Amino acid sequence: MNKMKMKTMTTALLTLAITGAVLHEHAGAQELWDPHLRGINEGFAAGALPPEGVYGVLNNYWASFDVYDHNGQKTGSKVDALIEVPIVLWSTGVKVLGADYAVALAQPFDYTTLTGNGIPSNGRWGTFNTILVPGQLSWTLPNDWHVKAGLNVYLPDGSSSPNRLPQGTFVGAANGFWTLQPTLAVSWLHDGWNLSADASWAYNFTNPDTHYKSGQQLAIDYTAAKTVGRWTFGLGAHQENQISDDSGSGAAACANKGGCRASNYGIGPLLGYQFNEVSVMVIYNHGFKTRSDTGGDFLNLRLVFPFK
Repeated sequence: MNKMKMKTMTTALLTLAITGAVLHEHAGAQELWDPHLRGINEGFAAGALPPEGVYGVLNNYWASFDVYDHNGQKTGSKVDALIEVPIVLWSTGVKVLGADYAVALAQPFDYTTLTGNGIPSNGRWGTFNTILVPGQLSWTLPNDWHVKAGLNVYLPDGSSSPNRLPQGTFVGAANGFWTLQPTLAVSWLHDGWNLSADASWAYNFTNPDTHYKSGQQLAIDYTAAKTVGRWTFGLGAHQENQISDDSGSGAAACANKGGCRASNYGIGPLLGYQFNEVSVMVIYNHGFKTRSDTGGDFLNLRLVFPFK
């Protein structure tokens, strides 16, 4: 791969809107995990796809979160997690409706520990829901604008979920239900600048084991970055907002409190470097506002590389 193509891949790469999960211990909204791993797409040129080829991404994501109630107060519970999100993307080189077409697959896995409020510390490895991306379409528009639309499908095949936990385990590794997640992203890529917003809408189906249905959720990751030579630096930010109420057993108690829709916000720096064909980026976010959700700081070390 020549240097020009590699630079294109670095500045306009992958933007999968693919996600792992951030634990959402029952603070009163959502059953367990947020479908979108907050901030996972920061640093990408969200509206673009790389040149034709097969690419790999490995996100190494460390999170230290407190659990907040519907008033935005800490409950005393705490979640620490290491989340590995390996991704394979095939940029097919095929044009559909004038757009570049790609497909992708992700299989996140995680080690989570829940402590506080009398819960003994218990760490556990597990696999999250497999994430299929049957299609992404990216249009290149005038004046260096790029727009991408796609669909993520979360399969209910994780190693554990509510009502299917090993004895003595307080937190599952996955959601026990399907999620459909349409995505829409836009980028302005000019003279090394990357200004991007990557939005996803998660529609969660009912968990057949618990008969609980988590509300719909909007998630947006933001990037404002500049590439100079091999270095990329800038800011990333994220927001997640639950749009509809939960339903099913346990949801009524939250409704009686005036509603417990989850929300969280964070911002922080990012720094990247291009090692020949391997791109490395470090992203840090500080969570500054959380309600009915887990919130705190995360660090993501991301590697991006071509298979072909």
